[in-house]
Amino acid sequence: MLRRLWKKTNHSPSIESFQDLITFMRESDDFKQLRFGNNSAITVYYYQSLINTEKIKTNLLPYFQDLSIHNVQEIKNILPFDETEVTSDLGAIEEKILSGFIAITLKDDDQQVLLMPAKFETDRNVDMPEIEFSVIGPKIAFIEDLHTNVNLIRKRIKLPHLQMKLLKVGKVTKTSVAIMYIDGIANQENIDTIIQRIKDIEYDQIIDSSFIGQMIADNSTSPFPQLMDTERPDRVTSAIIEGKIAIICDGSPHVLTGPTTLVEFFASYEDYFLTWPLATAFRIIRIFAVMFSVLVTPLYIAVLTYHYHVVPIDLLGTIISSRKDIPFPPILEVLILELTIELLREAGARLPMKIGQTIGIVGGIVIGTAAVEAGITSNVLLILVALAALASFTTPIYRIGNTIRLLRFPFIILAQMWGIIGLALAIMFLVTHLLRLTSLGRPFTEPFYPPRWPDLKDAFVRLPFSVQGKRPIFTSSIDKNRIQLKRTLAKEGKRK
Repeated sequence: MLRRLWKKTNHSPSIESFQDLITFMRESDDFKQLRFGNNSAITVYYYQSLINTEKIKTNLLPYFQDLSIHNVQEIKNILPFDETEVTSDLGAIEEKILSGFIAITLKDDDQQVLLMPAKFETDRNVDMPEIEFSVIGPKIAFIEDLHTNVNLIRKRIKLPHLQMKLLKVGKVTKTSVAIMYIDGIANQENIDTIIQRIKDIEYDQIIDSSFIGQMIADNSTSPFPQLMDTERPDRVTSAIIEGKIAIICDGSPHVLTGPTTLVEFFASYEDYFLTWPLATAFRIIRIFAVMFSVLVTPLYIAVLTYHYHVVPIDLLGTIISSRKDIPFPPILEVLILELTIELLREAGARLPMKIGQTIGIVGGIVIGTAAVEAGITSNVLLILVALAALASFTTPIYRIGNTIRLLRFPFIILAQMWGIIGLALAIMFLVTHLLRLTSLGRPFTEPFYPPRWPDLKDAFVRLPFSVQGKRPIFTSSIDKNRIQLKRTLAKEGKRK
């Protein structure tokens, strides 16, 4: 990789041997070189900022005392460590040294290089979820370390069929990306699609899984996320068992799963820890809350601008009295409040946690009260906007919440232009866009279009586990059976 970059500059050195590579790396002040053994026969190379220097003292020095060594293979045989390898490939040596490995050579032979892992671990401990927090259920979230995240999944799926494919993505960062799925359940076409799209990424840096999500999405211009983004190992485990594929990016505390559908973004994983009537009720509340959040302020503009005659007389009097001193038309009144809410959200998100919470609460109360008293907005609209903002927070997935926030503004503009007809057009455009969206080539609006009635058992409603005997149709899983449905229903009948 470095050699390709060096060729682009006229002053770059020619890298043809291991010593050429070491000479170039020595230009960095944190690159170190140590010699051991009789007549300094053994040389160790490493980046001080990447490795744990204690490992050199405790793991290497004891084995380099009074030894007669003729080649690096003998060193490998006496070192009781995994992941050591002997190679002469300059590309592999470069990649390993830059990943926290120690390079070991002999004085008389620098063609063969022994590479030993000594990475300095700086990752945080596994902690509670911050975004997808649940009152009931596990309190564990992914962290930024790839191997820890894979471990959290493997602890829950104790099958040899759970496969992991490791890829390197990013021309400069060379980020490790793991693809996990269950062989014999996941559809091979879905696996091949994800692997090929990730391999096709031509970008110099991959810092987070969201980079990958944007680059492999079926429609990168859509505001709707087409892969599920989650920080919960239990949600990822469930998705893999359903026949989906997980994408784990080193350095990211979020994991992507796909293919996915629109309905999944409104399903909290806490729903599965509750009885099915409660889970169904809460899921329906969330869906109606999202619809309310998108439509309430555009409907306010449409009714007051064009269709005030549809408002009941008693309610119309209240609205007129609240707006009698307002100098702005409804569209400006709504935009002022909506933009104020967005400013408070952004300020609260960017400030430290305790200050952000204070800004959100105090700012909302003070600004809202002052706006009504100053005659900039009506108290009726203030209540509606506050309820709409509150309803948008019911979405359990953060990324779809951002989409809902954005959707309101086109609806507001079309409502101002053509009233209820404008709202109807906005809904038509939205539905058309959703019908055309796909996730890894699978329908995004399934099970409603195309209609697949068996998958409705876990869509708007969450039926009992005993009737969910099949995996979702849209994943095209190889093994479609989850339970022996007839036997399970017969056992339930006996209990009753």
